[in-house]
Amino acid sequence: MAASTETLTAERILEVTEEVLRRYGPAKATVVDVARALGVSHGSVYRHFRTKAALREAVTERWLHRTITALEPYAEGDGPADERLTGWLTALFALKRTKAGGDPELMATFQVLIGENSAVVDRHEQHLVDQIAQILASGVRDDVFAAPQQDLATTARAVFHATDRFHNPAHAAEWASPASEAAFDAVVALVQRALRP
Repeated sequence: MAASTETLTAERILEVTEEVLRRYGPAKATVVDVARALGVSHGSVYRHFRTKAALREAVTERWLHRTITALEPYAEGDGPADERLTGWLTALFALKRTKAGGDPELMATFQVLIGENSAVVDRHEQHLVDQIAQILASGVRDDVFAAPQQDLATTARAVFHATDRFHNPAHAAEWASPASEAAFDAVVALVQRALRP
């Protein structure tokens, strides 16, 4: 599908870059491949993204942002905070399992890109921790959770780390195991007990 320079947007470039990465892999995909798929010159792509590294960083950020967006209803929604926290953790685990099992080639590609873009990953993780903190804050306000001994941000990060096995792609090979669901439930129950007044 060809695009003219007038209709070329950063979002369209990122969509096509993801397709090109899926097709060729991160080692072989080039800006020229992206431009060819868009039907434009590689200079047109560089007008939106100054370097290949900037393009790869942006596509990584876009990919990770989908998770943040999917979890927003739990962080910002109504309802008991303990149920929202369990829902948030469950949704995160399900999203990660779906990405790992549904498109393993793309997941492997993004593992490479994530390794190249540690600052993007750090921002992504901070956003996830902020969502947990938002849930915890409403739980403390409603006396569902005890006020933490340390600040909410530290407690939220502890929850994130306690559940690492169920969202860190380094553990993706374990997620298909029938025992992973029971292990997840046990960790979530332990976290919930630790947060109660």
